[in-house]
Amino acid sequence: MYTVTRTALVVVVAMFLAATACGNDESASTTVAEIPTCPTDPIRVVVSVEQWSDITEQLAGACAEVTTVVGSSVDPHDYEPTPVDVAAFTDADVVVVNGCGYDSWAEQAVETSGGSPALVNGCDVVGRSDGDNPHLWYAPDAVSSVADAVTAALQQRSPAASAYLTERRSDWEASMQPYRDEIASISSAYTGRTYAATESVFDDMATALGLRNVTPEGFARAAANETDPSPADISAFNGLLGDGQADVLVFNAQTEGAIPEQLRATADGEGVPVVEVTETPAVGTTSFVDWQVAQLRSLAAALASRS
Repeated sequence: MYTVTRTALVVVVAMFLAATACGNDESASTTVAEIPTCPTDPIRVVVSVEQWSDITEQLAGACAEVTTVVGSSVDPHDYEPTPVDVAAFTDADVVVVNGCGYDSWAEQAVETSGGSPALVNGCDVVGRSDGDNPHLWYAPDAVSSVADAVTAALQQRSPAASAYLTERRSDWEASMQPYRDEIASISSAYTGRTYAATESVFDDMATALGLRNVTPEGFARAAANETDPSPADISAFNGLLGDGQADVLVFNAQTEGAIPEQLRATADGEGVPVVEVTETPAVGTTSFVDWQVAQLRSLAAALASRS
């Protein structure tokens, strides 16, 4: 019954729009312009990790079918692509990877797949290399540069959609305004304030905000290399939390381990606000902007509490 009713409604609406178009050409052209249709067949895009999925989908709009290989529930560092994943890379027109060793399996899959997609490697786009901080999605300038590279790759493989994709890039830029506003607000109010972090995931954003990193160097190096910090590094971390050197503790909520949890307990006990961040999009967020803005607002509130 619902299908019949809905179909009937669609027919009536279509008849109404047709009649309107006959009676008023200007109105009809305005209506069509508001529908975000692609002027050509969609191309196939594969994104290695979810951090870049929403951005790619927003930039491509209706002009691409976007497949993401690794979602938020999977650790991308040591992922082994399945035969289905490799087939997706083979058939892709455009591939978006993070690079910097973060998803080397994806780069290898592209090389061995036999396909020839337009490849966007975020690490290459921003001039980094393996061994550098791979968490590019936390660097505002990198996000913008990768978005430009994705648009260029989409236009290369779908030239008939070039104007459409340029408009999508402009719309995406406008949608990022709340993100830019939060960054500007925190930078204006809290430049020079200090933080310590259980991992380097947020470091690029902290730098953009003008915050000063007081994490013990040995601890930060061990975290980056995924090794255990020395007892001296842990002691130094506990000490700076205890004597007020860090205004906030940035804590990766997706990390499991006794040491990060112990440091969080120390921060709680010393009254140091804990700001939770996530490496991959947080559950419940619907877009890159929502994810990032929520964390930035949490950070702003924590810093304000220390004023």
